[in-house]
Amino acid sequence: MSGPSNPPSGASTPRAFTSTTSTAEDLLKSQTVGLVNLADFRKRRADVLEQKEKEARSPRDADDSDGAVTRRADQHPQKKKKKAAKGLLSFGDDEDDGDSGISTPAARSSRPSVEPSPEPSSGIARKLTPNPKSGLPPPRAVTKAALAAEALERERLRKEFLEMQEAVKESEIAVPFVFYDGANIPGGTVRVKKGDHIWLFLERCRKVGAELGVSGSANGSGATLKTIENSKKQWARVGVDDLMCVRGEVIVPNHYEFYYFIANKIPDPSREGRLLFEYEGTVPKKTDGEEPSLLRVPGKEDLEGQTDDPTVTKVVDRRWYEKNKHIYPASVWKEFKVGKEFEEMAKGRKDAQGNAFFFG
Repeated sequence: MSGPSNPPSGASTPRAFTSTTSTAEDLLKSQTVGLVNLADFRKRRADVLEQKEKEARSPRDADDSDGAVTRRADQHPQKKKKKAAKGLLSFGDDEDDGDSGISTPAARSSRPSVEPSPEPSSGIARKLTPNPKSGLPPPRAVTKAALAAEALERERLRKEFLEMQEAVKESEIAVPFVFYDGANIPGGTVRVKKGDHIWLFLERCRKVGAELGVSGSANGSGATLKTIENSKKQWARVGVDDLMCVRGEVIVPNHYEFYYFIANKIPDPSREGRLLFEYEGTVPKKTDGEEPSLLRVPGKEDLEGQTDDPTVTKVVDRRWYEKNKHIYPASVWKEFKVGKEFEEMAKGRKDAQGNAFFFG
């Protein structure tokens, strides 16, 4: 007969799996036995609820701390990799593997001593020395004194260039020319300086024409005058603006200097491989003790350009040119202009087969 000392086996199983934590209601029931005042009941219930909140919060904080420790443990190898990448040492990984997650001051102080110093044979630590086989000059120290010396040197070179330029402009040249009104009329030779303008050359040519009594170029129709006196009067009425300087096939504007064409080496389109004004752009050399002669003997001057072809330089009446510019050779004359147009003209006028044009 089964008594109360031997309960059935089914009754003991639920008791083993019941929760050991009491709920807020159980705590409230254990603290309020019998009749209790309403104020005391409310106070005890608030205390019970606060106690249960603390108990529920404490396991959550424990879980958060465990998660943070786990995250730090997971992130620690990444930091180790960064340190190893910065060091670029093959033996840095072995040290990091042996270290713990928490670094101590002793470990920090021991790390710099373990890292070896760079080898003296490496290219970074080696002292750079100048190459004796290099042809480049050694670098100069950029100091205030060096900058001041360089500025003085530049100023000296600038003044030297200006002096040389003025000496070139002051040197005299001879320009043989002809008057042209459909035919070449001998004009002679004019002495000018390389720094003179074209209009000054034309003024001297006008005076030569008036002295010689050249006829046929002063009037617009091109008809010849009968007497020298009439031709001189006609030349007296001609101004510089009424005359043109034609060099080859190029009409040279009056406001340009001879030095501009000499210094820039402007090519001549009508003469391949030649310059428009073939004069030296350097200072003429003088022998020691040589003095310029005060007496000019015609035909004995040794000036640059004395033996040039006079037909290359033509002095033309502008009125004659306006009436006959559709007739060859005036039809191929082009005014000089700085730019690509003149450069193309200087290369020569040729067709697709490479044949040179005769007419412009």
